[in-house]
Amino acid sequence: MLVYLTITLVVLNIILIYLVAKLWKREKDIRKDAIGKSRGILEGKFKEQLVPFLPKFNYTPSDVRFLGSPIDFVVFDGASKNKINKIVFLEIKSGKSRLTEKEKQIKDLVNNKKIKFNVLRI
Repeated sequence: MLVYLTITLVVLNIILIYLVAKLWKREKDIRKDAIGKSRGILEGKFKEQLVPFLPKFNYTPSDVRFLGSPIDFVVFDGASKNKINKIVFLEIKSGKSRLTEKEKQIKDLVNNKKIKFNVLRI
């Protein structure tokens, strides 16, 4: 009887060790995936800030202000020459990335001319 109990306990311990090892590996994989995604987001934000200095950028870098969220840039086209021609909300995308819901809402507001300029005096 004692032999069967000992064998049962050994088998249960082996199963338990196997399950714990499997969970530990899964946790490591989840952490690795999270770190990879986080690195990708940080890399994207870093690259966004360099865009105004790329050769194909259509605006003068000194006319551009980085916001980051919800829109990447606001361009005050002509500001460096003291003659602003237009204001442009500029979103940077790469690959197959699409506009977020907020970005789509902002685009629709701009297209529907629902933009205001206010002055707050304090």
